Amino acid sequence: MTPARPPRHPERLVFLGTPATSVVPLRALLDAGHDVVLVVSRPDARRGRGGRPSPSPVKQAALDAGLPVTASVDDALEVGADLGVVVAFGQIIKPHVLERLPMVNLHFSLLPRWRGAAPVERAILAGDERTGVDLMAVEEGLDTGPIYDRAEVDIGPDETADELRARLAELGARLLVDNLARGLGEPVPQQGEPTYAHKITPEELRIDWSAPAEVIHRVVRVGGAWTTHDGTRLKVWRTCGDPGGPDAVGVSAGRGPRWLVEVQPEGRRRMPAAAWANGVRGDPVAGLGR
Repeated sequence: MTPARPPRHPERLVFLGTPATSVVPLRALLDAGHDVVLVVSRPDARRGRGGRPSPSPVKQAALDAGLPVTASVDDALEVGADLGVVVAFGQIIKPHVLERLPMVNLHFSLLPRWRGAAPVERAILAGDERTGVDLMAVEEGLDTGPIYDRAEVDIGPDETADELRARLAELGARLLVDNLARGLGEPVPQQGEPTYAHKITPEELRIDWSAPAEVIHRVVRVGGAWTTHDGTRLKVWRTCGDPGGPDAVGVSAGRGPRWLVEVQPEGRRRMPAAAWANGVRGDPVAGLGR
């Protein structure tokens, strides 16, 4: 299967995306005056505890902007578009679509490192110091397409996955708009050994208190890290390597100390670690991991 080649200056765009991260490039395209003739997003889903089905962030943003929205990728073939723009859509695009409608994708890594669903999280877990955004051609393979352009950034030592993803969304939006403005050139094949960013499992987010403090910090930065405390689950949202002020609680790790900054006991809201510790009978640190 040979994907369709995009025109240098596409005029009519279809946008495919789902989460809040994707809203940033969508709005950037609209602000730059591009003609987005259709938005494709995942079907409505239950979001939040006990909630009714609700639209994805991209669908809601499209509706707010008065754009037509569909959940069917095949509908993108019926609107006379020149190019599809994919940003965290969350669904494989089938070959028969790619044969007829060329597509580009904003991918939040420096390919071929971290192909797949969780490139931001995997970069943090691996201790990568740099990452970036690639504007790439969409092929049938998983993030295998050639690269039109890229932008690189340093990863902050305390930066969370949500913070980094938001920064990459802004960077990617500028990259996309700039390339469309000057015209898509000839993409360059990816170079190097690929690595794969598989989805993060809940077990990977369980804190191992015997691990080095820096490894624990990376797990927490991904988001959703958890441990147990005397038989109940405790989420850990923020840690730091230095004494974290009056709201922090010191914990011994495998190598070096780690300070809990923000936690969430089971069934309760997020709170400063010190506030949680003050409500625990006995030594709060002794119960961690049990």
